[in-house]
Amino acid sequence: MMQKLRNPKNVKLISLFVAAIFVLGCFALSVTQSGVGKSAFAASSESAIGVVNYQMLVAQSPDLNSVNEAMNKEIEAAQKDFNEKSKTMNEAEKRKYYTQTQERLANKQKELMDPVLKKIEASIKKIADKKGLAVVVDKNTVVFGGVDITDEVAKAMQAGK
Repeated sequence: MMQKLRNPKNVKLISLFVAAIFVLGCFALSVTQSGVGKSAFAASSESAIGVVNYQMLVAQSPDLNSVNEAMNKEIEAAQKDFNEKSKTMNEAEKRKYYTQTQERLANKQKELMDPVLKKIEASIKKIADKKGLAVVVDKNTVVFGGVDITDEVAKAMQAGK
């Protein structure tokens, strides 16, 4: 094997091969970055991407008030429970019980918000299917492009109370 590599003819052949691969790679990179042949793909992909302001949809959800009311009742109950039970506890026990209470409240909030988020996602999917969108992403992650369907989703959610 080493004898073959010492032969100047083989070294030239390998060098030419590596150079050809490098040049072809640079050419392919320049073609893909310059936009040659991309216009048809770009036109079809831009129209297949939708964007929504997810935070706004959550804030405008008709079910959010009932979730907030239920969560406020849970917080009040947890505060009363913590105040009563923590009277006889030392500081370490209080911290541990406080952490447990916070975890319980976080789980309750997730339990209450899951149906709301599922309704929002169903409305997004409905509008996306209607418009022929293959992908819908949060507006905060998009720098440029995409079809904004936030208002249509909000209207669909209001209509489907």
